This record gives sequence, C-alpha cells and structure tokens, in this order.
Amino acid sequence: MIEDKFEIKSKVWVYEGDSWHFVTIKKEMADEIKRFDSGPRRGFGSIPVKVRIGHTNWNTSIFPIKDGSFILPLKKEVRKKEKIKEGDWVKVRIGVRM
Repeated sequence: MIEDKFEIKSKVWVYEGDSWHFVTIKKEMADEIKRFDSGPRRGFGSIPVKVRIGHTNWNTSIFPIKDGSFILPLKKEVRKKEKIKEGDWVKVRIGVRM
C-alpha cells in the first residue's frame, strides 16, 4: 500500500569520492513524510518508499540525516534510463510504503 504522494525538485549530488548519487529531501517535506510513516523503521532509520522519476518507478528507502531531512539514493539503472547525472535537477514523486 502506498500512502500519499509527495513531489520534490532537487539537485543530484554525489557522495565524496564515491559513485553513489543522491537527492536531498528538505526538512519541511521530510516532516510531512514522517507523518505517514507508521511502521517500524528499517536499518539506519530508513523509511520504505515508492519513487518515480520521469517514466521510471522503483521501490527503495529514504535515509534520515542529522538536520532532520532525508536523502534518496538514485540507482545507476534509474540514472541511465532517465539520463541523470551529477548536478541535474530532477522532479521526484515519493509515496510512503506501508
């Protein structure tokens, strides 16, 4: 079951010295998402979500960071399909999985 959908626009960034690509979900939106998180948290405090960028959908998790916001990892497969690279701005739809 997917609870509500949130839409963000965020810039893609790469973790220092690595190939992991992320977008940041700002604190204001993170606070809204937390309202729909009714289940126990997973590893690292993550929340399971369904995500859509462009024409690509996938299941993943978002991970909390110290400032109260979340980061969303972008799989290589998704980046390749949607032609996403570091520095691009992407529109992301997120649904919290229950």
